[in-house]
This record gives sequence, C-alpha cells and structure tokens, in this order.
Amino acid sequence: MTTREDEILQLIKDDPFIQQQRIAKLLNISRSSVAVHIMNMTKKGVIRGKGYIVDQQRYVVVIGGTNIDVLGQPNAELIPRDSNPGNISHSAGGVGRNIAENLARLGTDVKLISVVGDDTYGSMVRDITRRAGVDVRGVSVLENETTSTYLSLLDHDGDMLAAVADMSILDKLDVSLISRQAEMIRHAEAIVLDTNLSDTVLAYVFSNFSDQAIYLDTVSATKAMKARPYLSHIHTLKPNLVEAQMISGMTVESESDIDEMADWFIQQGVQRLFLSMGADGILFRTPREERLIRPVTSHIINTNGAGDAFLAGLVHGQIHGMKEADACEFAASCSALAMEHINTINPDITELLVQQRIEGVLC
Repeated sequence: MTTREDEILQLIKDDPFIQQQRIAKLLNISRSSVAVHIMNMTKKGVIRGKGYIVDQQRYVVVIGGTNIDVLGQPNAELIPRDSNPGNISHSAGGVGRNIAENLARLGTDVKLISVVGDDTYGSMVRDITRRAGVDVRGVSVLENETTSTYLSLLDHDGDMLAAVADMSILDKLDVSLISRQAEMIRHAEAIVLDTNLSDTVLAYVFSNFSDQAIYLDTVSATKAMKARPYLSHIHTLKPNLVEAQMISGMTVESESDIDEMADWFIQQGVQRLFLSMGADGILFRTPREERLIRPVTSHIINTNGAGDAFLAGLVHGQIHGMKEADACEFAASCSALAMEHINTINPDITELLVQQRIEGVLC
C-alpha cells in the first residue's frame, strides 16, 4: 500500500464507520481523493463491505511516560563530588514509551498514549518513536509545556548510581485525554500502564477496562504504592524487591520472606507476578505455578532498559500465544539484549534475534 493508504487504513481501524469527509479533514486532503484511495484499497482487498470492514490485527495499547533520557557515564570509577571525564548521550525514553518501542521492534502492533511538550525534545522523541514503528497518534503535543526529562548517572560498569526525573507534564495526561481513546483501548489485546500516571488516570483505566489483560510496571519505589488499590485487577505485575515491599508493607530478611511476599500478591488477586531480584533473577508466580527465571548471560553496558524490555517480551509472548515457560525465556533474553547497548533501547532487537539468543537457554 501507499503511505497515504496506510494513513487512511489506520483511521478506519480506529473507527470503521468514519466518514470520508472526516478522513479528508484529518489528513488535509480532498474528500474525492479519499474516495479514490478507498476504492483502490477495496480493489486490493485491504477493506471490504460496508462500514469499511478490515481484517483486524491484534494490538497493544501502552499508556505512560514519554521523555528524553540524558545519560552520563564516567570512563573510570566515579569520584564523588568531582568532575569525572566520561560520555553523555541523549535518547528517547520513558517507561511506557520504552515498552512500546520494544514491542514495535519485536513485531507487535502497538499504540502509545502519552504527552510531550511543544519543544525540540518533544518533536524529537515523537519522531524517533514513530520511526521505530509505534503508532504515536495518541501522543498529545501540549502547548507551553516542557517534555519530561530523565537524567541518570551510571558507574563505569553500566549500573545506575542515581537518577533524577522531571515528569511534571504527565500531570496533564488526564482522564479527558485518555477517554478520547476509549474505543481504541477497549479493543486492545493487552493494556500496559506505568505508575508515572496519576491516581485518577489509573482509577479510570482499572474501573473501565478491568476485564482486559492489564500489565503494570511499578517504575520506582516512590511510585509503586499507586499499584496497591488495583492488585485484584492486574493481569501482570513486575516490581523489584524494594517496590514489592513498599506495596505489600512486608519486610524481606530471608528467602522464605520472599516466598511469603509473593504469596501475598497472588492472594490479593494479581494473576501473574514477576518479582525482580537483581542478579538472583526473577521470581515468577501465579496461583498455579512458580519458577525462578535466571538472568541470561550478557555483556552489560547499560542496565537502564532491562526491565522495560523484559515486560515488552512478556506482552509480546502473550500476543503471540507463547506458553508461560517460553514467554519467560523470551522476556529474559529481551532483557539481556537491552543491557548490551548504551541506549535504553537496543535498536537491533527483533523477534528473530531474541529467538537466536535463547537457543539452548532455559527459563
């Protein structure tokens, strides 16, 4: 199909009963041009019948943060309270946006709902995300707002030492913006949220779409508590040990404490728990099974995007009907590949590369 036909098809997928005049207005072309494109698409078999019936592809909706990542890494061991020679880089980031890009690169149809400012960073991040294959029509550009920024400092081995996030613009990602996308969200195969979202937005999504598979990334210890009221509605939850303790109010001092805490999450109604324990791996727990997912060996350059890639791998696995063990294996390999690139997203990641990576590796 042509680029214009692809644009029209996306509008039709979102609203099969959209009027040609509405399409013309959205794309800034004449109604007669729309009619010609639709006629050609009908001849090609892309659309058929009344209401522009199309073969609906399963897709994922991600609602969450979009920001610019500024990353600093010293050339040698960091000297505190001093200027350290090293490298500084910029890349597109945000937990929700990162998950969306990973999904797109793996081959999943994904639509992102977020906000950026009307500034250089906002334009850059939106363009990078679109070129990666993510549908960014749900990313609103807000006037007189600054695109959120995530500043992180790594040690010379690639582990994060500290980070500062200015994400105040996400307060403007409110229910009025989300509700405009309600029909698109309702037909998604899965919904991915991060706790950068406000309490009101989380409440709206969980109350209106609780019958769908909702994945929640807890983001940080500070924001993890937002998950607590919705545990019974969560399909998949991925906290680390600190975040899990914040949510549960439990303290971990031994291996048995970890098991008890994991049980607590399942008792609260979480369908699938992936509890990250750093170098010790990830504890997978459902009401019926338990598994320790060992880390996949990798040459670590930057750990920042490991969790985002892991969750994307889980969602991709569900969309493509993988068994739980295979999805765990796939997600762990996605995480390993993410850590092998200086950027938060490994631009080389594909489903084929991940499958090649997991050959001979057990979950």
